[in-house]
Amino acid sequence: MTTHQKQFYINGEWVDPIEERFLDVVDPSTEAPFTRIAVGSAADIDRAVAAARAAFDSFSRTSLAERVELIEAIGAEYDKRYEDIAQAVSREMGAPLSLARGAQAWIGRAHITEMLNVLKTYQFSRMRGTTLIVKEPVGVVGMITPWNWPLNQICCKVMPALAAGCTMVLKPSEIAPINGLIFAEVMQAAGVPKGVFNLVNGTGADVGAAISSHPGIDMVSFTGSTRAGILVAKSAADTVKRVHQELGGKSPNILMPDVDFTAAVTTGIATCFGNSGQTCNAPTRMFVPADRHEEVVDIARTAVRSYVVGDPRSDNSNLGPLSSKAQFEKVQALIQAGIDEGAQVVAGGMGRPDGLSSGYYVRPTVFANVKPEMRISREEIFGPVLSILPYESEEDAVHMANDTVYGLAAYVQSADLDKARAIGHRLRAGTVYLNYPAFDIGAPFGGFKQSGNGREWAEFGLDDFLEVKGIAGYGAA
Repeated sequence: MTTHQKQFYINGEWVDPIEERFLDVVDPSTEAPFTRIAVGSAADIDRAVAAARAAFDSFSRTSLAERVELIEAIGAEYDKRYEDIAQAVSREMGAPLSLARGAQAWIGRAHITEMLNVLKTYQFSRMRGTTLIVKEPVGVVGMITPWNWPLNQICCKVMPALAAGCTMVLKPSEIAPINGLIFAEVMQAAGVPKGVFNLVNGTGADVGAAISSHPGIDMVSFTGSTRAGILVAKSAADTVKRVHQELGGKSPNILMPDVDFTAAVTTGIATCFGNSGQTCNAPTRMFVPADRHEEVVDIARTAVRSYVVGDPRSDNSNLGPLSSKAQFEKVQALIQAGIDEGAQVVAGGMGRPDGLSSGYYVRPTVFANVKPEMRISREEIFGPVLSILPYESEEDAVHMANDTVYGLAAYVQSADLDKARAIGHRLRAGTVYLNYPAFDIGAPFGGFKQSGNGREWAEFGLDDFLEVKGIAGYGAA
């Protein structure tokens, strides 16, 4: 898939790390390492930042037409490596191949296409009276991306940064780093000017911290847990750099009494369990009318039977393993907490599914009669675990839905669209999905409260990589 596992991409070249240190990359379906990568240090970040700073002056002054041509070339090269990317994602983070091809690799390409569409109409300057309002690149951007949707997060940061005229240093997740290396090969093949895009692998404690604190970086864009996001923000504060974050979630899904419960519950479980539950905006708290609770439980019990956990490269399974031992242990601990706190186990529970003695596989789990104060209702689990909470009234449902430190996404199901709209306006979340709508890559993505700040995707992502400048007197006679 790649021959550069033990190198970094800096200033248009593949280079060896300054200090030889390596880390195993584990296949979560077998728990065995399948390759090793070089892990960097602050000195490697210094090299990458120097390259990005040197490239910024010329790249920031390229024309819009030149940047469009470059992004088009990246798209063409991405298409050539599409299967390599899908295979890498499946191997390193356990996504079933159908998901790796149809969603994981696909969404990276979709962000490339969407940014080209945005640039057709985006206004980088306008007159306001006699003052020219100009949007200019923020500068050198440090990017720290996660393992769960790796190409999504790489492309929804890199594409708007390129479109804005920024240069950048990327640290992919060390858990799923191979797709990032292939992406760097795509950038090289597309002819991205040297120093514009740089990649250094490593851990958050070493490379991530060096990026967020580096005085030569003007902005850090981070996606990951809220706990890690707080550390990034504190580290960035000393240099007053812009901090853009997409963090955790505990998204509610309110089912109103007028919906088709079989359809709404079944689709809600599918949306929660997708990517083995490792999706930050997954609807993990399902709110249902108290007098329909037992009906919902029966539907959920039936729906869970359709999930087959197993080898991500087998056609016979539709849920793969969790990404790592740490994630497996976290999910197991939270399932046990749900049991200990008295939630009703509708399906799943502790341990691996029958027939699987190794691999970070989790039993798809549904809890019912969940109380808002339980840990499974308050903490981000990041596994195929759904909590069903009964509500007495619409007001009760909205209150419980908003009673969380998170605010990334929310879902509302109602046969009355006006009712769904009204509830949607009351939910404190960055994106609200009414009646399981079609996927919209042009919608803003980001959160309220401890789910982060700033927005990604389409023009909303481009906005965040631009500074606003006013040139007064520009239009004076």
